[in-house]
Amino acid sequence: MLSWGADLMAALTPISRKPVSFYVPVVAAFGALAGLFVGTAQGSGLMGIVFGAILMGAVAFVLTKLIPNERVGRWGLFGVLVIAGVLLGGIPGLIIGGAFGWFFGWLTFWLFEGRYRGHLAPFLTPGQVLWHYAFRVICGSIFVFLITPIIVVMPLSFNAQDFFTFTPEMLRFDPAGYSLKHYRDFFNNEDWQNAVRNSIRIAPVATLLSVGFGTLAAIGLSQPHVPFRRAIMAVLISPMIVPLIISAAGMYFFYSRIGLQGTYIGVVLAHAALGIPFVIITVTATLVGFDNSLTRAAANMGASPVRTFFKVQMPLILPGVISGGLFAFITSFDEVVVVLFVGSAGQKTLPWQMFTGLREQISPTILAVATLLVAISILLLTTLELLRRRSERLRGITPT
Repeated sequence: MLSWGADLMAALTPISRKPVSFYVPVVAAFGALAGLFVGTAQGSGLMGIVFGAILMGAVAFVLTKLIPNERVGRWGLFGVLVIAGVLLGGIPGLIIGGAFGWFFGWLTFWLFEGRYRGHLAPFLTPGQVLWHYAFRVICGSIFVFLITPIIVVMPLSFNAQDFFTFTPEMLRFDPAGYSLKHYRDFFNNEDWQNAVRNSIRIAPVATLLSVGFGTLAAIGLSQPHVPFRRAIMAVLISPMIVPLIISAAGMYFFYSRIGLQGTYIGVVLAHAALGIPFVIITVTATLVGFDNSLTRAAANMGASPVRTFFKVQMPLILPGVISGGLFAFITSFDEVVVVLFVGSAGQKTLPWQMFTGLREQISPTILAVATLLVAISILLLTTLELLRRRSERLRGITPT
């Protein structure tokens, strides 16, 4: 192990061709990881690890030592794995085999030729180069771990059967295995449509309240003369820190005493309380780069505080306000715990209906709804990113 580590560190120095003791074990390690997924799908993850490591290590050696032409070697590996994938798994195997063939062919020569140092500073030490790529592999692994459950849900929503698993027809990419019936059920089912209408009635109003109160609170707390502003800030953002079940229980007992439990206004106020911290945080972050001399100049020219806010301050902090509003909207639209405590059957929202469907009838329509919610979330997050870049341009910061 120590000798291999020394070879790895030495191989990370800027030399054109790397020794076999460096790139073959690295390719074999990636092969073991690929073999883990394939072997687990076939019922034996351990065999997949061993077979994948041995196979990819041998492939790396053959490509670099026995085949003189890189293009021939890479295309040959691609073709062999495509054929093997078709024989073992049909069309899905073809796709996976082709992806593995392209990746391992590229990885082998990328390491063998030392191309990984091409875009790096030449003065970096081997340890720095190793950490540069190890950090990216770790981040990529975390991303895959987080995104895989979401990716699995999407194709399952097109299942022609009432199952939560991939059917043989789906795995063969047979058109008969796919259907839009769950989406039709969502748009035609009265229970689902009532839940959508309730969410649309609640979320926008809660968002408006969150944006109004949160923006005013952020502007007020950004003033240095406000006493105890740190303590006030901690109290205002506590709904996003305290466990949601505690907040929901507290709202239930409080609203039941004042007659708001089980009412539309009670659910709206509860969701607004959950959204205000997001608005405060985003608007406060935008106010960090705000030039207060602009408001003083407007006041010196006779503008009232309200006019100064809408004509001078609001246009500059608008990206932060909209970003906070989007976060508040997503929080309200996706929230289920608080509405279970505070709401009634008449305020059954879309997440509540999904929760009920999972608990009582296991309807695959939930997968279709989840896919639609993911698509909406992607659109909203894209909007947030565009607003972030616009805010940075307004403050003179070049987006990265």
